[in-house]
Amino acid sequence: MPKYVAAIDQGTTSTRCMIFDHDGNVAAVDQKEHRQIFPKPGWVEHDPMEIWTRVQEVMWGALEKMDSGHMTEVSEIAAIGITNQRETTLVWDRNTGQPIYNAIVWQDTRTDVICAKLAKNGGQDRFRKKTGLPLATYFSGPKIKWILDNVKGARARAKRGELLFGNIDTWIIWNLIGEHVTDVTNASRTLLMNLKTLDWDDEILKLMGIPRAMLPQIRSSSEVYGNVKAGRLQGIPVAGDLGDQQAALFGQTCFSAGEAKNTYGTGCFMLMNTGEKPVQSKAGLLTTLAYKIGNQKAVYALEGSIAIAGALIQWLRDNLGLIQSSVDVEALAKSVEDSGGIYFVPAFSGLYAPYWRYDARGAILGMTRYINKGHIARASLEATAYQTREVLDAMEKDSGVVLTALKVDGGMVFNDLLMQFQSDILDVPVVRPKIAETTALGAAYAAGLAVGFWRDYKELRANWGRDKEWKPNMTTKRREGLYSGWKKAVTRTFDWIE
Repeated sequence: MPKYVAAIDQGTTSTRCMIFDHDGNVAAVDQKEHRQIFPKPGWVEHDPMEIWTRVQEVMWGALEKMDSGHMTEVSEIAAIGITNQRETTLVWDRNTGQPIYNAIVWQDTRTDVICAKLAKNGGQDRFRKKTGLPLATYFSGPKIKWILDNVKGARARAKRGELLFGNIDTWIIWNLIGEHVTDVTNASRTLLMNLKTLDWDDEILKLMGIPRAMLPQIRSSSEVYGNVKAGRLQGIPVAGDLGDQQAALFGQTCFSAGEAKNTYGTGCFMLMNTGEKPVQSKAGLLTTLAYKIGNQKAVYALEGSIAIAGALIQWLRDNLGLIQSSVDVEALAKSVEDSGGIYFVPAFSGLYAPYWRYDARGAILGMTRYINKGHIARASLEATAYQTREVLDAMEKDSGVVLTALKVDGGMVFNDLLMQFQSDILDVPVVRPKIAETTALGAAYAAGLAVGFWRDYKELRANWGRDKEWKPNMTTKRREGLYSGWKKAVTRTFDWIE
């Protein structure tokens, strides 16, 4: 009788495999980082073969850790769920399985010229009605076009049906089970899928010059796609697939319209469940798929995407050497009373929601001789909280729902200073669940539902528990004063790139 579900969580900076029991507790975890490749300013790539190696290593590693404890049989794993960094784009040879170029990462801005050309006719919102997305460097479609335009012979090979496209979920599933599939959540991040039909849009494909034969089949987020072909997990069904932010929404059990979560990772992503109808944003948010479980109707969400959150702390560590390790940022930030009047707008790859300005670049504003590295650390943390407030304001405007509390997850939620400031600047309680790794948990839930390991949403809701809550503790005058300073700082970063 299976006792566990495994989840492969392929993120922007690392890959991990987590194994969960029926109560949603972590039975084992293994994690490995992969290289970040920066060929030119604004370009970000990953090596797909390295990612596939990491996937295999962490699957093996998690099983080894189980073995040393209380599990010996692989047959005790009911299913595997996949969750992934979204929009990161790769193209590979259908016959050899070899990528024809590195994976172009979601943060990469090289497609700005392609996006600007497409926006000449119909503006940045040209495809928004169909796809829920603005024309931006963030999404996969323009990245596919760039690969076809720039890799020698790629377009001709794609037309002959020799090449396959996938976001990272498709790449992993293809390598595990030999099927070329994606789910609705990942497909909704390509700028190529029609929100109503849940199928690729022929008109947009034609405009971008992308042959339909390259694209994976779009399936639900929770169904058996096939069984693992080889290795130690051979025969185990792969049965769940969700983009990482949708997986976190699902793992936080936000199954009712109006429920929302915010994930603090490399970037920061707030999603609100809007039910079975897509809500078109008037405030700069994305309309996206939340999930689709088997044959049930698709559920939609509004999303606010922030490009740089945890990545700013990594930048303080790796580029400036201000801290040895990311966890040291809290102590450094606590060495000062406040940010000393500075704001750090981390528009390293432009600004995402709610601005969508790829002409913006990062800036620290309000500098005086008084400022030290403690102030810079504190302003770096506060930047994430301010950006979240902007997204929440937009979400309340679009949905008409006023949030009473924010469920949070991801690596940065163990930073008390950030979480308290987040609650203060939002003026709502911030709640961390017992299991903060909700991205992997959401993928496990989707896979487990598909094979009957969990019966229904009620069982999943029963697993959710509160770990810690932060309540607002700031005067209205101070909150609004700080926030208006942030808004002013953001406008100073516009129009930097001609």
